[in-house]
Amino acid sequence: MKGIILVGGKGSRLYPLTISTHKQLLPVYDKPMIYYALSTLMEAGIRDVLVISTEEFVGRYNKLLGDGKKYGMNIEYTYETSSKGIAQAFMLGEEFIGNDDVCLILGDNIFIGDMKSELLFAVKNAEENRRSTVFGYKVPDPERFGVVEFDEKGKALSIEEKPLDPKSNYAVTGLYFYTNDVVKHAYTLKPSARGELEITDINKIYLANDLLDVVTLQDEVAWLDAGTKDSLIESTIAVRDLEKAHDRKYGSPDIEAYKNKWISKDQLLARASELHPSDYAKDLLKFAKAANTKNAKR
Repeated sequence: MKGIILVGGKGSRLYPLTISTHKQLLPVYDKPMIYYALSTLMEAGIRDVLVISTEEFVGRYNKLLGDGKKYGMNIEYTYETSSKGIAQAFMLGEEFIGNDDVCLILGDNIFIGDMKSELLFAVKNAEENRRSTVFGYKVPDPERFGVVEFDEKGKALSIEEKPLDPKSNYAVTGLYFYTNDVVKHAYTLKPSARGELEITDINKIYLANDLLDVVTLQDEVAWLDAGTKDSLIESTIAVRDLEKAHDRKYGSPDIEAYKNKWISKDQLLARASELHPSDYAKDLLKFAKAANTKNAKR
């Protein structure tokens, strides 16, 4: 399975913060926002990733992440010339996707907590069952999102985009696992009233054909949408507090690469040296030392 991180748009809701930089390059605690999306894909075992940005800023993502070799990955880049909606990502990434299934994550979506089993289920669901998977998360303001309606057995019945009268409190998060035919479906979409190719319309196609599973995320996982000035601050505070409470690092591609055995301990230590004297580098050293102690006890 391949992965796409969508970091398009102008981020105009955050002006003047994003006049000279891009939203997903802004810090969330001690890391660029895009680190969290990349780490989620890595936790799902995805090593081939396409970053889709704008022509103005795609080079900055390349400077930050490079070709992915430092994470034991392959990272490629392309850009949109105009923002035509989330579903456009599959058309822009058609050549990259090829014959593979694909996971798309929005670059301002942050998932904190242990959801490895849910991610691996979604990958397996596509590869073995030929079914697509999205995730539902309980929110207090569902009218801002695509909302899932469930039957009494928890099976998804419908998905409605920004409904005035939501049929549940479960929003569809910005993390989508699709079978390869999503590219074909993207080309069939018509622009919505706001002129965009809606990801909800993709989900409706799979749902209508009984090929979509909606997995609800439990309390152990926090979903943060860092797309506004308030949620940007709230995300930083949440990450800081959760890291301190659980004494672990969230949203670190370097640590995820090591945990996946895509890089060695020496490579992790070299990365920490490269980023010295930052607190992030100290956290990498702390993780490497803890991992070494754990292995020694075995």
